[in-house]
Amino acid sequence: MMTTRISDLPLLAAGTKARRINPAKAWRHFRNLIADKEDTAQVFHIVEALAGNAFVRNAKNFLKSPNAQHIMDRNLYLPDMLDDHDALRRLPADSLGQAYVHFMEKEGLTAAGLVAEFDRYGEGMEKRNDLTEWYGNRMRDSHDLFHVLTGYGRDALGEQCLLGFTYSQNPNLGVLFIAYGGGFEMKKEFSTKIPVFGAIRQGQKLGKAAKRIAYHDIEKLLAMPLADVRAFLNIGEPTLYHQAHERFEAEGINPYDLLGQAA
Repeated sequence: MMTTRISDLPLLAAGTKARRINPAKAWRHFRNLIADKEDTAQVFHIVEALAGNAFVRNAKNFLKSPNAQHIMDRNLYLPDMLDDHDALRRLPADSLGQAYVHFMEKEGLTAAGLVAEFDRYGEGMEKRNDLTEWYGNRMRDSHDLFHVLTGYGRDALGEQCLLGFTYSQNPNLGVLFIAYGGGFEMKKEFSTKIPVFGAIRQGQKLGKAAKRIAYHDIEKLLAMPLADVRAFLNIGEPTLYHQAHERFEAEGINPYDLLGQAA
């Protein structure tokens, strides 16, 4: 039986309704997320509520990139590749792949776990099987790889900074809303001059200056030295994030205890 090629899929499935921006829905799910930071499905609800035409626009931009046809023709399923830690361990010691395995095992994460959270959010929703959905999944599956490439940790500020970076890579108001909304909630927990918003804004600037990670062959990047990948993609140093952590330490604040993370 002949399999449909990714590049033969429509940009948007027939009958797909235009998305309307729904701030009230986004706010409701944001409050749910603040109440339970581990409820990752709330993130997907917020992103969808404020997306508007962003998913389609980002997929269109990807299709214009030089490597798009090659990436679609190979159509590697990123979660399977990223969760094959045995294969990634066979890469050079200084490779992005090795750094990724170390990060994921240290944090107790899997790429499949993020997909499962997304499926929980989309339970009962019909799969569209179009290029917009395919590219959105590619962005979802790259999230933890972004952590390794940027140097942002999974502490509360690191997540907000990474969202700032991600927004500039593939703009979506929902992503930016969570980044700054989370920053605001963090600032409510302490009265010091820690550069929370400065670090998030720097994340945005770093994401804008960098090449679009999802536009490149992830398998090839994994085999390269991490330092070389960062240089190739032009990913700068998150200096304000590091400064914030120095201030956290100096003032006895646990950055993982913000927004209820420690619990």
